Amino acid sequence: MDIQELVKPNIRSLRAYHAEEVPCKVKLDANESPYSAISLGKNLQTLNRYPDPQATALRKLMVKGLKVKPENILHGNGSDELISYMITTFGGPVMYPVPTFSMYGIISQALDEKKIEIPLDKDFDIDIEKTITAIKKYRPKLIFLSSPNNPTGNCFSPDKIKTLIEKSQGLVVIDEAYGSFSGKTLVPWLKKYDNLVILKTLSKVGLAAMRTGFLIGAPHLINELDKIRLPYNINSLSQVAAGFYLDHMDLFSEQTQELIKSREELFNALQKIEGIKPSPSKANFIFFSCDFDTDSVYRGLIQEGVLIKNLNSPGVLRNCMRVTVGTREENEEFLKALKKVLFK
Repeated sequence: MDIQELVKPNIRSLRAYHAEEVPCKVKLDANESPYSAISLGKNLQTLNRYPDPQATALRKLMVKGLKVKPENILHGNGSDELISYMITTFGGPVMYPVPTFSMYGIISQALDEKKIEIPLDKDFDIDIEKTITAIKKYRPKLIFLSSPNNPTGNCFSPDKIKTLIEKSQGLVVIDEAYGSFSGKTLVPWLKKYDNLVILKTLSKVGLAAMRTGFLIGAPHLINELDKIRLPYNINSLSQVAAGFYLDHMDLFSEQTQELIKSREELFNALQKIEGIKPSPSKANFIFFSCDFDTDSVYRGLIQEGVLIKNLNSPGVLRNCMRVTVGTREENEEFLKALKKVLFK
């Protein structure tokens, strides 16, 4: 049997998202927090029972900081699951700027929905004229905007986002996965725009292993998405861990502020390296271009025990890389290894 003949054409041509696992003592490729401050064993006493299917207690904790109601929140197994629910429920066309988080395109193609990619402008901001023209032509049902954007690290202009929300006949989804590091959120805009949706995750602030995400939107939208949500989609461990985060936000906020300081120190250090051009970042990583072949740089760093993200591909990402902000010790090891690889 030729299994390819059974696979749908849109899946056959799809390239899977591979989270590369390369053994390195300094791992700065996946935008994780370098801090770990959680112990959950004593809080898990009913593993023989299914988890709360509605994550009721967790959603009640969430609303305190967000100033929304529980019926405005849908919980997910990471943001990826919620992105999938959005595209499954509403279909396409699906529009997003590029470069950006790859799962918008991967999930769209997997679900056989038309995807429309609009290149960012020279400042990595939304190209508002091209995007509005595309909205008029294709009338997308969903527009995904990652702000701060992965991999470029910048926040999109609020005025441009506002224009897209007002011009769109569909839903505009603001992915705030890295919002904790920018100090900005558009959650207050939900009171004005019923076609606005906000995505949040705890993966970047210290709970990547728990895969806990949240979608915030109008109650009638949440009701439609909840129809296709898989039963018990957030396990008990993840619910307890997320609750721990919400109960100890001061601790995690301190870690976030420490990372922001380290981010600025790392940015300044990268600026001083000849041939390296870092971009200002509002996330927990720094995007930079090189006057060197980044494939060679990537291999050299691995030989030195340091793993970062090689983004090298034709176009705007040619000879570009992304490094997660780690502890100060990890950042120093990265800088030392980078200089050794570049100027050996």
